[in-house]
Amino acid sequence: MFKFYIKFFAVIAAILLISSCSFAEDSKDFYAKEIDDVIFSRIKGKSYKDNCTVPLSELRYLHVLHVGFDGETHEGEIICNVSIADDLLDIFKKLYDAKYQIEKIKLVDEYNADDESSMRDNNSSCFNFRFISHTTKVSKHGRGVAIDINTLYNPCVKVVDGQYFIEPATAGDYIDRTKDFPHKIDENDLCYKLFTEHGFEWGGHWKSLKDYQHFEK
Repeated sequence: MFKFYIKFFAVIAAILLISSCSFAEDSKDFYAKEIDDVIFSRIKGKSYKDNCTVPLSELRYLHVLHVGFDGETHEGEIICNVSIADDLLDIFKKLYDAKYQIEKIKLVDEYNADDESSMRDNNSSCFNFRFISHTTKVSKHGRGVAIDINTLYNPCVKVVDGQYFIEPATAGDYIDRTKDFPHKIDENDLCYKLFTEHGFEWGGHWKSLKDYQHFEK
């Protein structure tokens, strides 16, 4: 009986050790932290504009890993609202484990906070302060509670004053969602499933416009 207990506790100890190692690995590669001076210097005057009404205390910097279109592991950076930080860490960890391909996850500040440039480069990003056009209401991206994924392959399509717009403008090959092509987000896509499981709304379901890259909470 004594030998049984020794073996039993040895197994438990091994399980705990494996679990702690896995947690340590995850916390090294997938983590959130407050916006420090170094990060703020990268976003000040770009995504965090001079008229930004969102306190830095409401934002978090996330470090994640992702599998690129080359099949290799890459480091990604996201700035988001603290309210969705845990959601995003869990989603991106599961996407990475499933080898789901996301070409780029860079701060939009690397594109001087220009959304069109970021989307044309197929960059996936979250926070970029701005007001909704012709209002004083902060947009979902402006609050850091919306994120866009594989943007070139999943454009935003809308009609404004009778004029047809595609964002990014270079995504014309991907507006027909009846076609089958790589990196398309639809209801069968893992990205869609994970985000909606976490309570996010998908722009592909909207009636007034279609924003296939967009998830918000």
